[in-house]
Amino acid sequence: MLINSNVTKTINLFYLVLDQGTSSSKIFLFNEEQNIIFSDRERHHLHRPHEHHVESNPIDILNACTKLISSAISYAKNENGKIISMGMAVQRSTFLFWDKQNLKHYTQAISWQDSRAQKESEAFTKHGNKIQEITGVPLSAHFGAPKYIHFTKHDSVLKHKAENDKLWFGPLSVYLTHSFTGTPSVDESIAGRSLLMNLDKLVWDNELCSLFGIPITCLPSLKPTVHNFGLVEIDDVQIPLNCVIGDQQAALLGQGGSTSGTLAMNFGTSGSVQYNSGTEPNRVSGLLSNVLYSTTSTRNYLLEGTISASSSLFYWLEGELNIPHNKMCWDKRCEKSTTKGVLIPGFVGIAAPYWIDGFKTIYHKLDGASHDEIIRAGMETIGFLVHDIYKSIADKTKLKPNLITVSGGGARDPLLQFIADLLQIKICHTTLKDRTALGVYKLLRLSDNKFIANESVECDKIFTPKMDNTIREEKLKNWRIALEKIIKQ
Repeated sequence: MLINSNVTKTINLFYLVLDQGTSSSKIFLFNEEQNIIFSDRERHHLHRPHEHHVESNPIDILNACTKLISSAISYAKNENGKIISMGMAVQRSTFLFWDKQNLKHYTQAISWQDSRAQKESEAFTKHGNKIQEITGVPLSAHFGAPKYIHFTKHDSVLKHKAENDKLWFGPLSVYLTHSFTGTPSVDESIAGRSLLMNLDKLVWDNELCSLFGIPITCLPSLKPTVHNFGLVEIDDVQIPLNCVIGDQQAALLGQGGSTSGTLAMNFGTSGSVQYNSGTEPNRVSGLLSNVLYSTTSTRNYLLEGTISASSSLFYWLEGELNIPHNKMCWDKRCEKSTTKGVLIPGFVGIAAPYWIDGFKTIYHKLDGASHDEIIRAGMETIGFLVHDIYKSIADKTKLKPNLITVSGGGARDPLLQFIADLLQIKICHTTLKDRTALGVYKLLRLSDNKFIANESVECDKIFTPKMDNTIREEKLKNWRIALEKIIKQ
């Protein structure tokens, strides 16, 4: 804190963190002691105009974020405080086009859940291995390059503007950064989701841009996650934006995952299994290798398996089963039910480690099942994907943890117990909420030389494996049979 000798008042120093997620944005003020002293939240709508289409209005998101920042500024003023630094964690694979001069958006913000570019993605299947080798990321319609091709193929005006240096194309984080600071830049942790960044050199890859037919002139400049992105000016207050990072990367850092070899999980709208690869990228087929965080002098890498539908699976089931939201309570339903069936939802496809887009939902051994049994089967699919992702990481890294930490609003007891049973490893539910925000805060303190690299994580619950191995093997067998049904579609 600062002492103002003219008025003999103590000025409190605050750090502002914006956590921009799939269905809402949240704001946090941290003090110098790492305590959250203020938080607020604004929801925005996801639109599904057609099957496999998921999008949002970027203006709605921008306005929500602006309102939240304004509320934090007001709080700081009332507390005789000064916001000295700001950071953002942002959903990573949501892309859009917008005007370079007036920032008018030419498309909606096309969600990471959206797979409308499936055909465009499939056209590059023969290049899939090369794409992953260069970028660390599997070829998928969920990522940037296929989305670029889809929209320019169906809109000649958009294509002309993009090819004539009139538009930016990039992830939502860049649109927000450009709107707030006047400078369009993309950080290295999010840029990998474009399928255009060379993971080893951390530059836009000329070969891939040529392969996809995407002009480099429409791609924002690449920056480290910890960087001076410019000044955010709202309500006549200027705040330096010193960090932009992917939300799941921030979540791992917030869970104490700053140390190489650390593995953690996070479950929100989507899910993620995250492994800190250290200072060198670690490529595994079907998984994503990205920058975890970076400065001008150092970089750490992330090996990750994403799960497209975690909490969003149960929102979808509300509609499928005609259950009101206040009566879903999926964790309570799952606690009192069992099933031998498997439900693999096709509404957003499967991400890691299979990357299958746009298929009909699979109901395996669920004929005559009750609503609770169907919900339980859906929950178990999250666990099966965690199992397969974890196995891919462990086979590559020889990882053998005694305990794995898990966070997020979707990290409910029956899911965590099922994951413990499948992995045969103890699962720790972390006590502290808002781990994503904490991860950003920790990076903001880098400039203060107070970054805590190895922070202990406390558990409020530990889930110990208890499922009979015969039952476990039968469940995994049924899971593999259900996966085969997708491949045969």
